[in-house]
Amino acid sequence: MLRYKPDYEATKQRMDAFWEREIIDRPLVQFGVAKPPEECVPVPSEERDPQRHPTPADRWLDTELMVERALANVANHEYLGDALPIVYPNLGPEVFSAFYGCAIHFGDYGTSWTDPILHDWADADKIRLDCQHPYLLKLQEMTAALLEAGRDLFITGMSDWHPGGDAIAAFRDPQNLALDMLLHKDELVALLARMEQDYYRVYDLFYHQLRAAGQPITTWVNLLSDGRYYVPSNDFSYMISARMFEEVFLPGIARECAFYDHSIYHLDGIGALRHLDLLLTIPELDAIQWVFGAGHEGFAQWVPVYRRIQAAGKGVQVICDLSEVSAVMDTLDPRGLYLTVSGVGTHEAGLDLVRRLEKWCARRVHAV
Repeated sequence: MLRYKPDYEATKQRMDAFWEREIIDRPLVQFGVAKPPEECVPVPSEERDPQRHPTPADRWLDTELMVERALANVANHEYLGDALPIVYPNLGPEVFSAFYGCAIHFGDYGTSWTDPILHDWADADKIRLDCQHPYLLKLQEMTAALLEAGRDLFITGMSDWHPGGDAIAAFRDPQNLALDMLLHKDELVALLARMEQDYYRVYDLFYHQLRAAGQPITTWVNLLSDGRYYVPSNDFSYMISARMFEEVFLPGIARECAFYDHSIYHLDGIGALRHLDLLLTIPELDAIQWVFGAGHEGFAQWVPVYRRIQAAGKGVQVICDLSEVSAVMDTLDPRGLYLTVSGVGTHEAGLDLVRRLEKWCARRVHAV
C-alpha cells in the first residue's frame, strides 16, 4: 500500500479496465489538489546555489536534490480520484539523442536542449549508442535512488524518451530533416531501423530495473501497466504530410506499439492531427492522447476527434477543464475514457467530480 494513495488497488483496477476499454464503476479521472499551505512541507529550492550548484547542469544532475524535491512535492498533494504519486527522473526530452553524442544544454527554468551532430549523411554510420554514456548511467542512478526513497510512498516512473523521428530531428535539426524526407529518405529509414533496436535495449534496462523492485511501469502520462507500457510519439510529424509519415515513420511506430503490452500515442498539435487515421489502423495501439496546444483550447471543438478515436475501438485521454466535464458526459462513451481535469482545486470539488462520474456511469448501465 502507498501511504499517500490508500485506495491504490481500486485505481489500479480501473487502469487495467481502461486498457481493455471496460468500466468498473467510472472512467479514469486525474486532477491535482494541493494540501492547505499549513499542512505542506518546504520544497527545497531549485534556485542556483553557488556552492552546491555553480551551473544549471549541476542542479539537474544532483540526485540528492531530485529525491528531496520529490519527497516534498508528493507529501504536499492529495491523490483523489485516480491521481497517483508518481515521480520519474528527467533530463529533458532529448536525452535519448544525447546517448548518441548530442550535447545537452541545461537551462535555469526546467528546460534543456541539444545541438545537432549529424551534418552529413555520409557520417550516419558513425553515430552509435553509447551504453555507458554518463547521462544513461545517471538516469539509472536516479531511478535507483527514487526506488529506495519512494518505497511505500510513491511510484517511480521511466524518463521521457523521444526515440525514432524525434531523436533524428535532434541529430539533424528539424528543418534539415524536413528536407531529408525528400533528399535522403533511404538513409533516414536505415538509421531509424538501427536506432529502433537500440531503443528497445534502453527501454528494457529501465523496465527490468523497475519491475525487479516490484513496481508497475509508468511515466509522464500517469497510466500503469504490469507489462511494458509507454507513450509512442513523433512530434516532428507536425512538419510532414500524411503520405511521408506513412512511408517513413508509421511502420516503426507500429512495431514499437507491438513491443509494448500497453501504449498511448502522444498526438501533439494541429499539424499532427492529419496522421490520426493512420495511427488508428495500428492494432496494438491502445489509446490516443490528443494535445491540441495553446490557442486551441475548448473541449467542444474536438468532440469529433474524440469520437473518431472511440469509434476505432481505441481509448482516449481527454484533457479538459472542470467546467467542461458535463459536455464530456453528454458526448463521449465512458469506456476507455481517461480524463485529465484542470480547475478542480479543492478536496470537496474533487470528491464531487468523482461522484458525478460514478452517477453518470450508473445511469448509462441502467439505461442499457
